[in-house]
Amino acid sequence: MANKDAPFGLKPVGQVGSGYNTAGTTEYSIASGASGNIFSGDVVKMTSTGTILVAAAGDLALGVFRGCKYTDSNGDVIYSAYWPDGTVSSDAVAFVVDDPEALFEVQSAATGSVTQTVVGLNADIAYTSGSTKTGISAVEISGTMATTAAQLRIIGFSGDPDNNSLGTGSQSGNVNMIVKINEHFYAQTAGV
Repeated sequence: MANKDAPFGLKPVGQVGSGYNTAGTTEYSIASGASGNIFSGDVVKMTSTGTILVAAAGDLALGVFRGCKYTDSNGDVIYSAYWPDGTVSSDAVAFVVDDPEALFEVQSAATGSVTQTVVGLNADIAYTSGSTKTGISAVEISGTMATTAAQLRIIGFSGDPDNNSLGTGSQSGNVNMIVKINEHFYAQTAGV
């Protein structure tokens, strides 16, 4: 049966070495008026101003966005699955899974054959804007997988019976993979 094409961003599922999965988050500031939506499951980066933004392919990853909290113009505290583009708030914080050893499930953007041989390879993210209705990301792992440096390292495949078909042909496209952030902000010696 063909895998479903239903991206959901990166979802925390564990830690390297079978460590206990707390999916714990750290709070990071979001700049007031920050441009671009940030959806739950999006990979985020640290900026030189000490705030976070959505990461693009090739950016050094801080972690995975899991929602935010901010005070709106009416004085109400809002908890949201996503950061709405251009929101003005001086106290906005993002909740980010930033553990360098965290493992995530993510759908592959590959539409062709995906086989066991991709385990151990690297790939960047393939960014697509998520849903403002659900707040869920549509980020996938790029279908271009190689030994060269990239944001994510492929660790294995999901146990999801709707998205774990491997092999040759189109039925193995869009397989859900287990990945680790390979180019992590906290695994680098240089700052921003």
